[in-house]
Amino acid sequence: MLDMSLCASMIAGPRMRGMLRGVCRLTPRGFPVESKNWQIMWVHAKGLKLGIYADVGTRTCAGYPGTLGYYDIDAKTFADWGVDLLKFDGCFMPDWHQLGEGYMNMSRALNQTGRSIVYSCEWPLYEWQHQQPDYEAIRKTCNHWRNYGDVYDQWTSVKSILDWTADHQKILVPVAGPGGWNDPDMLIIGNFGLSHDQQQTQMALWAIMAAPLLMSNDLRNICPKAKELLQNKQIIAINQDPLGKQGYHTLKINFDVWERPLSGNRLAVAVMNRQEIGGPRRFIISVATLPSWQLCDPKCNVTQILPVYREMGVQNLFSEVTVQVNPTGTTLLTVSPIKSSPHDTL
Repeated sequence: MLDMSLCASMIAGPRMRGMLRGVCRLTPRGFPVESKNWQIMWVHAKGLKLGIYADVGTRTCAGYPGTLGYYDIDAKTFADWGVDLLKFDGCFMPDWHQLGEGYMNMSRALNQTGRSIVYSCEWPLYEWQHQQPDYEAIRKTCNHWRNYGDVYDQWTSVKSILDWTADHQKILVPVAGPGGWNDPDMLIIGNFGLSHDQQQTQMALWAIMAAPLLMSNDLRNICPKAKELLQNKQIIAINQDPLGKQGYHTLKINFDVWERPLSGNRLAVAVMNRQEIGGPRRFIISVATLPSWQLCDPKCNVTQILPVYREMGVQNLFSEVTVQVNPTGTTLLTVSPIKSSPHDTL
């Protein structure tokens, strides 16, 4: 997925709806979006999907033309251009009570185009400032939705998103599932503000949260370790697990423990070391610290995905598995139950 700004958002000056009718002119950077849409065809020819940005209100957050009152024509324009994802921001809505109506109107308009366009909303992000959002309505309207503030290229930003999600998980987790997901914002892996341990934490916890994996980085200059982490097939498999259940925060005692149910009665477990100083610290996984360890009755197989891949062998209900977790780092595991055979009782 390649995400770019709407061409109208790159042209300064008064609002001109003609720019949204497929007749965009050359921008200051020489990036035309004309009726033939050759740029979008080029993106699709590379095997990529194309995302675009717009706003439910009168203006975008940067002050460029918004979509309020033009939902149908803008949706048709995006479909004609071959857009695959719409990121729909929530700035400059004259009356916040109209947020829900605006997002629902755009959803209806997108569906009427007949083109499959992923609809990324910021409805709850802007409504939380006034009241608890109606997540049932949001799920019926959007494919994924932002709940909290923008992520920045720093550890405190990632940590605040995790803490907010944990604090509100009783509201967020039940509404997530196939077709609709909570979006904690983009992956900043491959930038400059996170250590490698912190990058592993973001990748692991975004997988546990069943979050959309949208990268915000410069792929031309990404370091090999960050690239390897972003392409880790075991982590992506957890994120994309077909059961489609979001994980949840289960323990906070200098460590944060997150669990996610997976298909096949399996479990993903993330153990995050909250301390930011010192060296690695030990955490013991057992039925006492991890109630879901009950699935190891009678036996289970444990595999460590992060920080390095390691088979940890067959365990049972009374096993204690010790992991070493670096400061601000995370150990990511999968636990798979082993069915007993008739021979086990002989």
